[in-house]
Amino acid sequence: MPASRHLPTEESAELLQLVREFAARELAPRSAEAEATETFPRDVFRMLGELGVLGLPYAEEFGGGGQPYEVYLQVLEEIAAVWSSVGVGVSVHALSCFGLVNFGTDEQKQRWLPDMLGGDLLGAYCLSEPHAGSDPAAMRTTARRDGDDYVLKGAKAWTTHGGQADFYKVMARTSDDRSRGISCFLIPADTPGLTADTPERKMGLTGSTTATMRLDDVRVPAERLLGNEGDGLRIALAGLDSGRLGIAAVATGLAQGALDQAVAYAHERETFGKPIIEHQGLAFVLADMEAAVQSARAMTLHAARLKDAGLPFSREASIAKMVATDNAMKVTTDAVQVLGGYGYTRDFPVERYMREAKVMQIFEGTNQIQRMVISRSLAKGDSGALTSA
Repeated sequence: MPASRHLPTEESAELLQLVREFAARELAPRSAEAEATETFPRDVFRMLGELGVLGLPYAEEFGGGGQPYEVYLQVLEEIAAVWSSVGVGVSVHALSCFGLVNFGTDEQKQRWLPDMLGGDLLGAYCLSEPHAGSDPAAMRTTARRDGDDYVLKGAKAWTTHGGQADFYKVMARTSDDRSRGISCFLIPADTPGLTADTPERKMGLTGSTTATMRLDDVRVPAERLLGNEGDGLRIALAGLDSGRLGIAAVATGLAQGALDQAVAYAHERETFGKPIIEHQGLAFVLADMEAAVQSARAMTLHAARLKDAGLPFSREASIAKMVATDNAMKVTTDAVQVLGGYGYTRDFPVERYMREAKVMQIFEGTNQIQRMVISRSLAKGDSGALTSA
C-alpha cells in the first residue's frame, strides 16, 4: 500500500499523485526486464523531464520546479519504490546541476540551466577516482590552464550515467594544494578526449550505467569553470549533503516497495488454514519493517525541512543517509525472508530489491564515513538550532 503523506500544499499533493500514477503506468511494467537485461532507460528520463521532475528542487526562473526539498525527496521515494535505478538517476542528475545553480555566473545559468533542468540534457557527476573515493582531496585528475582553455587529464571512477550522460560535472586538480587546489568544470559529453570505459558489472542497479570516465587531454573553454579556481572541493562537499538526502529518499522508497511486496504476499499466502500475516511471528517481522521505513522517512524529511528553512543540515543529512540505507538493507532482507523460497527467485522483485539496497550503504559516502561526520559534529559540540514557524 502506498505511503501516507502530509504535503505542504495542494499543488505538491497533486504532483505526488501525478508521479505515483506515472510510476505505476510507465515504470513498473518495464523495471524487471530492463534490470535483467542491464538496459539503460534513457527515454524514461526524457519523460520525467517533460513532467518537470528532473529540475524539481531548483528555481522556476531557469526551468526548475521551484519545489522545496521536502517535496522533491518524496517524489524520489515514489519513483524508487517502483524502480530504484531511475530514482538514483534523478538524484544524480540533480547533484550534477548543483554546482551551476549555486556557483555559476548569471550568464552560465542562463546559457545552460534551462536544458539541464528541463530534462533535455542528462547529467553525471565525476568526483571519485580509483584511489580517491572517500578521500576526494587525494584526486589526481589534473586541469592545466592553456590560454583561454583548460586541458584535463585523468580518470573518474564509479560515474553514474557514465557514457550515457549529455554533460559531466568534473572535479580536477588545478594546483598541488590538497584542499584548495581542486576546481569544478562542466563538460559536454561530445568533447574530444572524453570517453567511457565498459560499464561495471554490478550486483544490483543494473539498469543504471556506471562506468569510469577517461579524460585524455580534454580541452574545455575557461568559461566552463564553475566558481573560481580552487572552489571545486567546496562545491563538491556542499552538494554532497543534498546528494545524501537524495539517496536517503531513494533507499526509503526502495524499502517501501519491498514492504509493499511482503505485505501483499503475506495476505495471499496461507499456512495452517490462515494467511501468514495472521501468524504472530511473521506479523512482528512486518511490523518491524514498517517501523524501519517510517523512521527512515521521518529522519529524511526532518533533514529536508532544515535545508528548506536555510538551517545547517549536514549532520542530519548524514544521519538520514545512514539510517535510511541501513534500514533498507534490513527491510529488503526481511522481505526475502517473508516470501521464503519464492523470495530467493527472480519471479518476485524482492531479491532484486535486496541486491539494490546494498550499494546504497556505499555510495554518496559510505555509512562508515557518515558515522565519522556525525561523531565529529558531536565532538565539536555543534548545537541544534531552535526556530519557530
